[in-house]
Amino acid sequence: MQVQGKTHSLSTDMNARLVGSGSGTVVLAHGYGTDQSLWDKILPDLARRHRVLAFDWIFSGAVKDPDMFDPVKYSSFDAFADDLIALMEEVKLGPSVFVGHSMSGMIGCIASIKRPELFKRIVLIGASPRYINSEDYEGGFDISEVEQLLSSIESDFHSWASSFAPLVMDPNDPPSVTKFETCLKRMRPETALSVAKLIFLGDQRDMLEKVTVPCTFVQTTNDIVVPNSVPELMAKKIKGKSTVEVIEIDGHFPQLTAHLQLLEVLRDVPDFDL
Repeated sequence: MQVQGKTHSLSTDMNARLVGSGSGTVVLAHGYGTDQSLWDKILPDLARRHRVLAFDWIFSGAVKDPDMFDPVKYSSFDAFADDLIALMEEVKLGPSVFVGHSMSGMIGCIASIKRPELFKRIVLIGASPRYINSEDYEGGFDISEVEQLLSSIESDFHSWASSFAPLVMDPNDPPSVTKFETCLKRMRPETALSVAKLIFLGDQRDMLEKVTVPCTFVQTTNDIVVPNSVPELMAKKIKGKSTVEVIEIDGHFPQLTAHLQLLEVLRDVPDFDL
């Protein structure tokens, strides 16, 4: 990566770390407003039998140089998919199980279309190709709600973050609500707005039928961000053999609020061998 005339290692820029041992490799990719610390509850279990790659996306508040986020470059999911591919190549990973939360599920799908040989399986946790409702599709939000969300981020990001965190997290788990809110507020407001526009105004449905890698969708019973119909629709459209697993909790972050249940689901995922 080239920044202000200096060449940086992508793995350094993205705070990448490879932990654990074993023949299999697992890649953990966090979602919007968070960083790799949101995997801390499941990482020790995964690392007992696998090499696990965790990292921070360039938009994350955990990245040391926030100027690395270029809103023009990162105005599409393709740019993030290219970063993922380049990172996996740089750390010399073989075919891996990719676990992507929220927006990272779509990034993993796009990367698998570009380089299917890098992916044994994709596990999508709370992922969605489109968030806006239409006549033939339930995305979860009307366009007016999305416009209000973006307006709130733009006008007062920190107040919005304080109100958004308890909406998407199980309110019965205050420490997890606080953790997400803290991560979210570490983002630059302008970066948060740029990435939010990419997510909430985007439509990735057309690329689903190009995905040939097997997929496992993990959904909670009550996710305000992603309706339960979405993973079912995605599983039908994706060409790779797909299954949907449901965890009976509220919220968008099972890796925080139901990590033991999530690990149980992962143990039954083909190619995982936990």
